Amino acid sequence: MAGQTVSMKEPVCLIENDNDGKLRVVRSALGILDQIDQHVVVVSVVGLYRTGKSYLMNKLAGERKGFALGATIQSKTKGIWMWCVPHPEKRDHTLVLLDTEGLGDVEKGDEKNDNWIFSLAVLLSSTLVYNSMGTIDNNALEKLHYVTELTEHIKVKSNQRDGEESSEYLRYFPSFVWTVRDFTLTLEVDGRPITANEYLENALKLRTGHSNKDQAYNLPRSCLRNYFSPRWCFVFERPASGDKMRRMEELTDADLEPAFVEQAKEFCDHVFNEAKTKTLKQGLKVTGRLLGNLAETYVSAIRSGQIPCLDNAVLALAQIENSGAIERARGHYQKGMADWVAYPTETQEELSEVHAVMEKEAVAIFINNSFKDEDQKYQLELMKVLQEEYEKICERNYKESQKACESKIQCIFAPLEEKIRDGSYMTPGGYKEYCNDLKLATSEYRSEGGRGVKAEEVLKEYLGRKASIGEAILSADQSLTEAEQRAEAEQAKREASERENRAMEEQLVVQERLRADQQRTYEENVNQLMERMERDSRNAIAEHDRVLQARLKEQNDLLRQGFDDRAHQMQREIDALKGAKAQEEEKNPSFMSTALDTVGTAAALFLPGIIPKVGGMAVKWLSKWF
Repeated sequence: MAGQTVSMKEPVCLIENDNDGKLRVVRSALGILDQIDQHVVVVSVVGLYRTGKSYLMNKLAGERKGFALGATIQSKTKGIWMWCVPHPEKRDHTLVLLDTEGLGDVEKGDEKNDNWIFSLAVLLSSTLVYNSMGTIDNNALEKLHYVTELTEHIKVKSNQRDGEESSEYLRYFPSFVWTVRDFTLTLEVDGRPITANEYLENALKLRTGHSNKDQAYNLPRSCLRNYFSPRWCFVFERPASGDKMRRMEELTDADLEPAFVEQAKEFCDHVFNEAKTKTLKQGLKVTGRLLGNLAETYVSAIRSGQIPCLDNAVLALAQIENSGAIERARGHYQKGMADWVAYPTETQEELSEVHAVMEKEAVAIFINNSFKDEDQKYQLELMKVLQEEYEKICERNYKESQKACESKIQCIFAPLEEKIRDGSYMTPGGYKEYCNDLKLATSEYRSEGGRGVKAEEVLKEYLGRKASIGEAILSADQSLTEAEQRAEAEQAKREASERENRAMEEQLVVQERLRADQQRTYEENVNQLMERMERDSRNAIAEHDRVLQARLKEQNDLLRQGFDDRAHQMQREIDALKGAKAQEEEKNPSFMSTALDTVGTAAALFLPGIIPKVGGMAVKWLSKWF
């Protein structure tokens, strides 16, 4: 998705504490995100204070300075700070880096605030980096107690029951990267070399037994296994000696330990290549603007004493984004028509062709920026909005055509008007001269370009007003016999009738084109709606499959470790996931026909020229991918 982005020179605070100690979103930071139409990859870093989180984020931003490092025992980062930079690997993506306030700050001593900071990092990111010092041992995992409390601070559904399947959280939570700083151990188990990822998984093995101590030991491990997939681990040696550590912002890679520099590069390369685009339900890709709305929605819930709910947030965002998508589509259409239409257009077809192009682009903008459009309410509103805009443009085209035609008539018929005023035609033989001049002027007018879609109608009206003058000239022409005068009068009536027919034919062509435009509008919206429904279905199936595979892997791990009871309990989740995936895969043409019928029925109210062909279109379309 191409789109607008920003490249910030330094980070800004996204979420801070107000004077009452409550979290709030910084408006200026939202303004930055609102400018980003690109999809975003969001990487958050969390961890205990003074563990070097900010250094990693500066490396991801490609800078030595930015996020405050600090050289004392005091935590420098407060709240959540944001840095948006162009993604170094993914075209048309923005990398959003979120550096969080250090957890467990003894000066702050606010456990509740820490939990919310951790929860917001999980909610907003597509990859969560947990940074710690030393080793991944039981002490390190106990310090990560925030993960055990996530279900107390985040709900998936508003009517969620206690003990809701962890797969629901796995569906929405980010991938997980554990970075271990100042690591001094050798990566091996039982004399066998292992990778950092294996080191993490080995540390997350559960302990058999049912005592309180065993349950406390297993709780953080179970939460990490159940809520986050995939998981990775990176270990880092100490970057430099003590004196140098106090000047990290001033040091280049040449001043640091080579092994640390290489490890930092491997970590950055991993994030650049593996961190996914931030998505919502059914694979909806998040833009910077949408990320800002998410942050505001979650923080608003926290400030009001509620638990952020993922489904509720999606519903609230859908209303904001869908209304905004209509306005962005309307703005694009208006600008395109203003740029490409020169009034008056020579024909209605010329105007229609530009309308078709801009309408297609406008519908695509809406489709790409809208989601969870229940009953196609917002798409129908868009159809109505664009139809009204087109009607205004057509009306302007009519008026501009009328003005152009009247101006041409005034110029071309000026000599004839002058002769009428000075009585040149009120002489014997004058009627024939009048008719010849009228025909010459009419022929010249019809040969002129730039008259537009009302050329014949304006001419008919003008010559209709001259009918009584022609009759007077005919009556005064004594060179004509009475029979000749009757014949000339009949000829004048035939010519007037011919002009009437030409004007009617001209308007019939316009009306027929407008009816065709309405039918094309309907079909364009239906085609793009079906494409979106196909994409949503595929995303839903992929989402089910990703979670299902993670659950199957976890079940196999549990069986290998001897946790048969836990593996058996997990089967219920796995069966539910398989059922949901099968249900999504078995959607049939009647499902799509229902949606299209809704569009066709409602659209007929403001597009009376459409002829819905719902069922056949759905069957034909679905046959391509089911």
